[in-house]
Amino acid sequence: MDNIITIFISGIIGIAGGFGIAKIIEKSNISNLIKNAKKEAASILKDANLEGENIKKDKILQAKEKFIELKSEHEQVILGRDKKVAEIEKRVRDKESQISNELSKAKKVNDDFEAKTLEYNTKIDTLDKRQVEVDKLHKSQLQQLEVISGLSAEEAKDQLVEGLKAEAKTKAMAHIQDTIEEAKLTAQQEAKKIIINTIQRVGTEEAVENCVSVFNIESDDVKGRIIGREGRNIRALEAATGVEIIVDDTPEAIILSCFDPVRREIARLALHKLVTDGRIHPARIEEVVAKTAKQIDDEIIEVGKRTVIDLGIHGLHPELIKVVGRMKYRSSYGQNLLQHSREVSKLCGIMAAELGLNVKLAKRAGLLHDIGKVPDAESDLPHALLGMQWAEKYGEKEEVCNAIGAHHDEIEMKSLLSPIVQVCDAISGARPGARRQVLDSYIQRLKDLEEVAYGFNGVKNAYAIQAGRELRVIVESEKVSDDNAATLSFEISQKIQTEMTYPGQVKVTVIRETRAVNIAK
Repeated sequence: MDNIITIFISGIIGIAGGFGIAKIIEKSNISNLIKNAKKEAASILKDANLEGENIKKDKILQAKEKFIELKSEHEQVILGRDKKVAEIEKRVRDKESQISNELSKAKKVNDDFEAKTLEYNTKIDTLDKRQVEVDKLHKSQLQQLEVISGLSAEEAKDQLVEGLKAEAKTKAMAHIQDTIEEAKLTAQQEAKKIIINTIQRVGTEEAVENCVSVFNIESDDVKGRIIGREGRNIRALEAATGVEIIVDDTPEAIILSCFDPVRREIARLALHKLVTDGRIHPARIEEVVAKTAKQIDDEIIEVGKRTVIDLGIHGLHPELIKVVGRMKYRSSYGQNLLQHSREVSKLCGIMAAELGLNVKLAKRAGLLHDIGKVPDAESDLPHALLGMQWAEKYGEKEEVCNAIGAHHDEIEMKSLLSPIVQVCDAISGARPGARRQVLDSYIQRLKDLEEVAYGFNGVKNAYAIQAGRELRVIVESEKVSDDNAATLSFEISQKIQTEMTYPGQVKVTVIRETRAVNIAK
């Protein structure tokens, strides 16, 4: 037991001794570490101070160099400003010297002006006095003239003015007549040359269109089949086509009558198909007429396309192409409208080429000038204005629209294409045999021409000749002088131009004759 206690105490003493020795060793190590750290810190601090001194020296040196550089630049700026100030001062001195010279000159000019003004005022006073004397002398002379002539100054002035007016009017009319004749010698010859060449280069066949078509049949037996039982077939055909079908005693022929050529053509083709097929009854008639109408519509578009291709016109709106095709089945005064428009288009192209204008645009205007004659529905507008509206609607150029609307003078002409289209339209319509006119309207137009001439004083007789293209006016020599004859001719032509509608132009010729007759016995 005592041994165990001894061992235990020895162990405790050993542990305590070991712990004390460890503490002593640790304390020695810490002391060494602190000494080393202090030495290292002193070395680092020394290096840092040395480096700081070097940096401080470098910064001071850089600052000195920058200061020297800025100082040099500042001195250069100050020198430049001093130089500019010196130049400005020099210019100011020069300006002051120049201004002083100008002031001296201006003063001299002002002195001269005042001297001349004084001189002029003196002369004006002298002239005023002389003017008063002249007025007194003129007044006394007028009084003497009034006493001698027996007329007052105003009356004499009025007589002189009237005399001068009459003389001036006579000379003016003579000058106008000479100018017109001179212009005719050049312009008329050139215009005739262009028109004649244009007409000679375009040749067309003329055939008057009728309002009836004759449908030929092989035998009269077909007539009964067309009429049908109690006339039901012919009534169905007339109702479907809108055409009057005349079946009379004419051998092997049936007459189709209608003012609408399209309907007449539909009826003719439908009748041909029915007769060829042999099946003729109301249901079949309606079917064939509907198919034929569709076929005619397709043909109208095809005709329009062929026409614009033949004339070399491009970019035309599809609706206008359709309108052009429909012209084939329209007539104007018996003249086929499509043939007339094609001819006008060619004439316009040739005339535009002669005058150096746009040929394609002229052809386009010539082809479309009468599109207002084939409306879908009735319109109160003249065909020229209606056609112009259509052209504007479908994007035609302003020159073409104006040419369409102005070719009958409904609106003002704004380009050279307009008179060309008007002239070519008149040329095409005035060809012999091109159009059919009613005799009564033709005679009435001649009478109206003569009545216009009889409305002027001094007209003895008036005769419309050459189919109304010339008016011969015979005047009384006592009432109309030679000088007044030219004036009368001009006034009559102007009245015809403003009050009448006529194709082409009307030549007015005034004839004045004086006869002295004696008989020797």
